[in-house]
Amino acid sequence: MDRFEGHIAGIGTTSGTRLVIGRWDTSPFGSFTDVMLEDAAGRRTLLAPGQEIADYVRATYTFDDVVLTPVTSTLTSDRLVVEAGELHVRAGIGGVTLLGRLLGLVPTGLATHPRWLALVNPVASRLVKGVATAGSAGHGRTEYYGVTSARAIVGATAIWRGVDLGTLAPVSPPVRFGFSSAPPRPQLVAVTTTIRRPEQ
Repeated sequence: MDRFEGHIAGIGTTSGTRLVIGRWDTSPFGSFTDVMLEDAAGRRTLLAPGQEIADYVRATYTFDDVVLTPVTSTLTSDRLVVEAGELHVRAGIGGVTLLGRLLGLVPTGLATHPRWLALVNPVASRLVKGVATAGSAGHGRTEYYGVTSARAIVGATAIWRGVDLGTLAPVSPPVRFGFSSAPPRPQLVAVTTTIRRPEQ
């Protein structure tokens, strides 16, 4: 299985553009950051730092456009900053959410195990609208999201191709890159993503 460990930030804006930022500390490609963006018209764009990563992500999710560009990110206790070519994001990070406190009660080894995530998937989708913990990632792959903590995003600014996307808003409507959306409430989650390939 391929394992990606790091953080995912789901951010909505008042312009209607929604962002899903993956900041991966460890992965089959080392550490990297990528961004999935869906605008108000529903156009989905992947911003990836290299062709190999873009090909892998595109085989797992659905996009209308793929942009190869250097992507850098900085995550501190209270801020996430992302620079990705024509995209510039600044997000303020707040405290642990109620969901985050509940997730913290589950041992990490269990919370990130594919069998557990398949078992709790029906419950997860009812607790958080649009969210799934297991599902088809296309091309015969199965993907599992094991979230171990969640912190609120309390403010954000974003500029895309010279246009100010407005202020922080819910991630609504749900994004349509794969089988699961980010939660409607903007937040930063610590996550282990596991992808099972067909031959595995």
